[in-house]
Amino acid sequence: MSRTAHIPNLGGARAFVLHRPHATVGAISRQLQAIGLEVVDCWPDLPAEALAADFVFFDVDLGFDQQFPWARGAAPMPTIALIGSEAPGRIEWALSHKADAQLLKPVGNAGVYSALLIARQSFAARRQLADEIAALQQRVAERQTIVRAVAALSSQGVDDERAYAQLRSLAMNWQVSLEDAARRVVALTDKAITEKAQTDKAMTEKAMTEKALTEKAKTDKEGGLDQSHRA
Repeated sequence: MSRTAHIPNLGGARAFVLHRPHATVGAISRQLQAIGLEVVDCWPDLPAEALAADFVFFDVDLGFDQQFPWARGAAPMPTIALIGSEAPGRIEWALSHKADAQLLKPVGNAGVYSALLIARQSFAARRQLADEIAALQQRVAERQTIVRAVAALSSQGVDDERAYAQLRSLAMNWQVSLEDAARRVVALTDKAITEKAQTDKAMTEKAMTEKALTEKAKTDKEGGLDQSHRA
């Protein structure tokens, strides 16, 4: 059974072409306009409005990091690298910016449409993967929080199984999720530890001050006795 790929309509999208004035820019602009995109040429920097662009084409040959209003590899839209020189340093720089597609220069009368589609799909897949990784990291963090909460409850003299049951009971009583209950328990535990540490510090400082005053009084007393004997 064959599967028909969904080809999106790109008409009305906005593309920025970051390239020095050159015939390449004209070739890309003509193809983009034929597809129905609005084209904005710019050099040497991308303006702030490019953050709302649907696509960005950028020159690899003369490109540099400061041209972009975002961190390296963190473009918020699909990007297409325009490659003329295959110097290893230039290719490595392009890879560091995680271009979603590429076009080899000189650009002729075709290739832009397929580059747009590939870039769009690659960008969507990369963003989906990043979201999945973030979700997994969040789940791991939540599990670690639950472990910390169970450890805090078990420190009161119960085993881990009973501590976990107590945590579930707290979640039900508070009408929150197990993860939220764990965060509350950890926060309360951390607060109690901090307050105890502050109290212990204050008591230690008080004891040291009292000791110093006692020693000073003793020294003063001994000094007074010595002076009376001399007299």
